[in-house]
Amino acid sequence: MKEAPARDVGPALRRHLGDLRGGLLRLHKALLDAEQISYERIHGRVDSPGHLLHLVMKDPWFTWLLPLSKLVVRIDELLDGHDPSADEARIILTKVQSLLKPSEQGEGFERNYYEALQRAPDVVLAHAGVKKLLATASR
Repeated sequence: MKEAPARDVGPALRRHLGDLRGGLLRLHKALLDAEQISYERIHGRVDSPGHLLHLVMKDPWFTWLLPLSKLVVRIDELLDGHDPSADEARIILTKVQSLLKPSEQGEGFERNYYEALQRAPDVVLAHAGVKKLLATASR
């Protein structure tokens, strides 16, 4: 029996994914700002946005942010073109939910994310915003 194609849910889903993308970008910015402050305490001032961009792309200090960056890019790719299907959106939502699980005992992203939440109020606020968007998506 042939499987039915994924249903295209159109503009409402596109809008919600766009809102989620915006929330993830705010979270990414808050994390980047928090990491820059920590980096500068140890290594000295970052002189320019170009210098920061170079560090984000090349310095291991910032590598842990890559999974979040990739998720934003994935949403961009999904929204670039056709309206996403419910299945495509569900996959993205699941990936976001599984990534944004801070853990004091974890490693990599989850550990660094936990630490950023402990030291940066802006990260906490951005995290809460994304969680709210995820909650509305699951209704």
